[in-house]
Amino acid sequence: MYLHDLGLVCALGGSKADILAAWLAGGSVQPVPPTWLDSAIPAFGVLTELPAIPAKLKQYDCRNNRLLLSALCQIESAISTAIVRYGADRVGIVVGTSTSGIAEGESAVQVLRASGSMPGHYHYKQQELGGVAEFLAAYLDVRGPAYTVSTTCSSSANALASARRLLRLGVCDAVVVGGADSLCHTTLEGFFALGALSKTTCNPFSKNRDGTTIGEGAALFLMTREPGDIALLGVGASADAYHISAPRPDGSCALLAMQAALADAQLKPEQIDYINLHGTATWQNDAMENRAVAQLFGSDTACSSSKPSTGHCLGAAGALEAGLCWLLLSDLHQERRLPAHLWDGEPDPDMTRLNLVGLENQQPKPLQYCLSNSFSFGGNNVSLLIGHP
Repeated sequence: MYLHDLGLVCALGGSKADILAAWLAGGSVQPVPPTWLDSAIPAFGVLTELPAIPAKLKQYDCRNNRLLLSALCQIESAISTAIVRYGADRVGIVVGTSTSGIAEGESAVQVLRASGSMPGHYHYKQQELGGVAEFLAAYLDVRGPAYTVSTTCSSSANALASARRLLRLGVCDAVVVGGADSLCHTTLEGFFALGALSKTTCNPFSKNRDGTTIGEGAALFLMTREPGDIALLGVGASADAYHISAPRPDGSCALLAMQAALADAQLKPEQIDYINLHGTATWQNDAMENRAVAQLFGSDTACSSSKPSTGHCLGAAGALEAGLCWLLLSDLHQERRLPAHLWDGEPDPDMTRLNLVGLENQQPKPLQYCLSNSFSFGGNNVSLLIGHP
């Protein structure tokens, strides 16, 4: 299925051109405590101004939906054309998230504790998971299937797989698909309690890695069956059910997901030009992914983790990182340089050396196929293969 347009927002910026330029420049945005949360935990926040939710949809007003709306506004013209062409009943919405508007719920509970009643502006749809898709459907006035997928860090990667199924089954002619996650205390404190947050900054695949850094953002695609320049060529998914938060150490189920994506696209490992690694910089996850990638691709395929630049955007990560691959394949990327892997350059002696792209070897090369990995709590693994058909 074809990915005709993309809107995205993250710590790197609020437009496709700005995000691509910042990512390729190798600039790592320094995580800071988010001022709007009054939190002491550093995170990659979106600093660009976000659009306001229309008054008629105020029950959906939350930061998460404003992030979504920021991404949506970038492709609204293409979506409007699709609605006119196919009809509102034939346009679907599939969105991934893990937080929805939990931050607004946290604020409302603080008011409740102080005053004895919830604030008048609070509505449960601000934080309800299904409200994310409801909001987009109401904003666009479309009447096709609209639902939210929540599988923590692979949520929006699964959303892309689900959107493709809707098109293949003939249920929809176009799907607005992607994901969003916003910073909140629940996420930050939860990862802190797990001991999964870095004390400094995200340092994936280093022997000195000590955890991830949480981010926020949104990405939305317009997906249809109509031929285009960039397509979702393969999807692979697996569930290892090993542990509620730790991955299966041998990487066998992550390997299955990547193999399934290649088989689905009818491609061989040596045909892949670039891998966007899940690369969280947590001790176990990097070791597991290293085993899986090394076994399937060896040490030749260029790869990097984008999380030192965007943070780990959780439910938005799958769509956001697929979006970064889309940018590499798009006409916006005239230089054809690969994005550098930002780390301290000190490899873990217990891990096989991968071909991590460095700032010094970003040689231009024609790009045809990119693979993007999303590995989640509970062992919910998704690999997406995006390329020129």
